[in-house]
Amino acid sequence: MARRLGFLAISLAIVVLHPANAEVPSIFIFGDSTADVGTNNFLPGSKFRVNFPHNGIDFPHSIPTGRFSNGLNSADFLAKLLGHKKSPPPFLSLKSSSTVNKESFKGVNFASGGSGLLDITGQTMLMMTNFEKKENSNDALHSKVKNVVPLSEQIKQFSIVYRNLVAAIGKPETEKFLSKSLFFISTGNNDIFGYYHSGSNIPKQVFISTLGLAYEKYLRVLLTLGARKFGIISVPPIGCCPSQRIYNTTGGCLEELNEHARAFYATMEALLCKLSSEYKDMKYSLGNTYEMTINVIQNPLPFNITDVKTACCGAGKFNAEAFCDPKANLCANRHEYLFWDLFHPTQDASKLAAVTLYHGEPRFVSPINFSQLAEA
Repeated sequence: MARRLGFLAISLAIVVLHPANAEVPSIFIFGDSTADVGTNNFLPGSKFRVNFPHNGIDFPHSIPTGRFSNGLNSADFLAKLLGHKKSPPPFLSLKSSSTVNKESFKGVNFASGGSGLLDITGQTMLMMTNFEKKENSNDALHSKVKNVVPLSEQIKQFSIVYRNLVAAIGKPETEKFLSKSLFFISTGNNDIFGYYHSGSNIPKQVFISTLGLAYEKYLRVLLTLGARKFGIISVPPIGCCPSQRIYNTTGGCLEELNEHARAFYATMEALLCKLSSEYKDMKYSLGNTYEMTINVIQNPLPFNITDVKTACCGAGKFNAEAFCDPKANLCANRHEYLFWDLFHPTQDASKLAAVTLYHGEPRFVSPINFSQLAEA
């Protein structure tokens, strides 16, 4: 850890020598597989790694980077819209000496596939797939293998970045730098999946409130450390994922899961309103990915999408009874699919989501969109 802290101090000091273009804000990304750009590659033994084909087939040179996608994900496309080439690198990759040569400090991606607001979420995710054996689920719950980096740990990682920034450029400059940076968070999906499939007797509203309290705690830590601009991405209609349709005899969405997603959005809406009334200089955009995704599912043709039910890569019913791996069935017309695998969107769908978050109308992102947030 001391070696990593020392390296980070060197990397962050580059900010002083070669400041990034003032028009391109630095970005810090937190969350789950919807934003992970390779964090889990650095977790030996994790069951939530996708650094193998067919993943990444549409990434330059068909490299399986660890993104849960056939190419780029929404974190990459949001970064590109802001002027970056792609998402900043994973925090855990900063120990690599190659990053010393970077001319500017543009941000860090902390997101980890399979993680959630609750620390337990990353250890119980196997329960939500009907093709995993029960005993494997129990083993996962008690395993000491590090499957994911939960949001609580992602926040601690950012605190390391913060301390090194202070050491490199001083507290006043750090606060100024972070106040202009953007903080994107995409989480909550896996917590709700885990709750629903665990058969918990905790009332839905109590559970959603628990997630809201956890979210508030983490946002307050970031605010204390100087964050002021937040791009919050809520939970989409996860009951419509191919992996969930297989539980419905009609092949339709699991509406109870979708109800949880809507309840989570309402909780986030109230939380952000509350925090912005306390921190007058706080700005935020709340992405309603539920409305965004339902809009595509109900009316896909204007978006050049023809299949909103089936995974492009997988096996079995809806191609959703197996994870995407080298032996999986692979669709040829990937740009026509909403879903890449049993849970995640295709590269084209991720781009559509990012563009909507960035330029979208209040129905999809409010009170301002991500473009307006960057300029605020």
